[in-house]
Amino acid sequence: MIHLVLCWHFHQPDYRTEEGRYFLPWTYLHAIKDYADMAAHLEAQPGMRAVVNFVPTLLEQLDDYVEQFRSGTIRDPLLAALIEPDLSRYPLAERRALIEACFKLNFPTMLDPFPGYRRLSRLWQAAFEDGDAAVDYFSNQYLGDLVTWYHLAWTGETVRREHGWLVELMQKGSGFDMEERGRLYRLIGEVIADLVPRFDVLGERGQIELSATPHSHPIAPLLLDFQSAREARPGLHLPASAGYPGGRLRVKAHIEAAMGVHESHFGRRPAGLWPAEGSISTATLDLFSKAGVRWAASGEGVLRHSLHHAGLDASHPYPWLSRPCRLTGQKTVTFFRDDHLSDLIGFEYKGWFAQDAVRHFLRTLEDRYRAVEQPDPVVTVVLDGENAWEYYPYNGWYFLSELYQALVEHPSVRVTTFSEYLDLYPKNVKVLPTLTAGSWVYGDFTTWMGDPAKNRAWDLLCAAKAVYDQHVKELRPARRREAELQLRSCESSDWFWWFGDYNPGDSVAAFDKLYRAKLRRLYQLLEQPVPASLTLSLSRGGGPAESGGVMRRGGHG
Repeated sequence: MIHLVLCWHFHQPDYRTEEGRYFLPWTYLHAIKDYADMAAHLEAQPGMRAVVNFVPTLLEQLDDYVEQFRSGTIRDPLLAALIEPDLSRYPLAERRALIEACFKLNFPTMLDPFPGYRRLSRLWQAAFEDGDAAVDYFSNQYLGDLVTWYHLAWTGETVRREHGWLVELMQKGSGFDMEERGRLYRLIGEVIADLVPRFDVLGERGQIELSATPHSHPIAPLLLDFQSAREARPGLHLPASAGYPGGRLRVKAHIEAAMGVHESHFGRRPAGLWPAEGSISTATLDLFSKAGVRWAASGEGVLRHSLHHAGLDASHPYPWLSRPCRLTGQKTVTFFRDDHLSDLIGFEYKGWFAQDAVRHFLRTLEDRYRAVEQPDPVVTVVLDGENAWEYYPYNGWYFLSELYQALVEHPSVRVTTFSEYLDLYPKNVKVLPTLTAGSWVYGDFTTWMGDPAKNRAWDLLCAAKAVYDQHVKELRPARRREAELQLRSCESSDWFWWFGDYNPGDSVAAFDKLYRAKLRRLYQLLEQPVPASLTLSLSRGGGPAESGGVMRRGGHG
């Protein structure tokens, strides 16, 4: 019997500016499309088991959106535009920004299938060359139809199937009135409010295991020691700063905050952690172990590098991939992600017929692990629970429906969770001789450090942290708490992910601006001068990254 763990990682960085307004809308858009669909697929297959990992910053933002709907004070400009009766009153720059925002999606699956949306796109493309002057030609009705279509396109397939009037709106195609827009707005609020309770029920009945990530998704090994980046890449260029000041205390703060946020939402502390980007090191696992973390998960590349440095055969890692591993003297057990199987779902199957993709996945799974000469192998598949589905027809509805059904009915594959596997097979844990620090992306940290722009970003953070250490104790308690929360947000992995010329320019510019704004706010909270360096952009981007840069493959291939 092959035991399969599907771990879906739900993550959004904190998109809020210093005024509490949302700079980017991805939290609520993914909530009404992907997170709602993921809950519905599990609810439709009670025999399906999985791990669902919620990053605390996502949970906190979902709470904030629920409060926005409750209070009627909307702090997300795109969401507010949906119920704005006179969009033509917006200043020229805001109207242009709204139009551009409403075309930020994957056209082949989310715009091209809808004639009404295609028409709006053609009109904009025809006028685009005329620049800002063309914006004045777009009426209030055009803007209202566009913002309505954008939100319709971002509704999940299961949401549409439950609420047939959404399909009726799509068939109408144009001329949406305020009553229709308001109805769509209210549904968005209901879907978001129901999300955490739905997953909580799935966890209560044992169908899923709910796990967490250190609070703001930091790359913990780098906070602990910049030199850990050279364990997998010995010649990597490091920031000018020798290391992150007080990194050990910061990682502990992220772990403890994650435990608290998770418990406040689900009534219990998580047994396991998916560390940000699967990033681990010996020192990181030591902190997990001391915090009582039962399991963690990482990438196949980390395992391969570790086996190579231990003098073991890294070219055929399946006997190790199919076993949870533990370092000597530590309690936390690590599961390693099968990169190939995970990347098939993340990147390859989007263009396949669902039945063919499911058959291929199961055949590949069996071929890779049938020959493992040990009983009850466990196979770990980890990927984002949101970003891949934008590139699948119908938001992956057919693929996920057929995959879950096939897994539930399969005679020699058993779906499980990390904790359940450890409960059933505690003796299957292997001792890993040594661990090479790295992440699930390439088995190293080059996605977050080494590039000149990434290193400059680290140096800015190190400088801010030094000022924080010097002045935080001077603040009154409430302001001190604000500064701690702001520092956590600045320590997120997401800012460093985007810096580099291989990413799309508009995404790089957005994250660059938001990162520097967060650092500026930290200085303001500390009541200290804001460095002039924070007015200068870090990176331009401009590369044709796969899947818009939001996902990477586990290996260089």
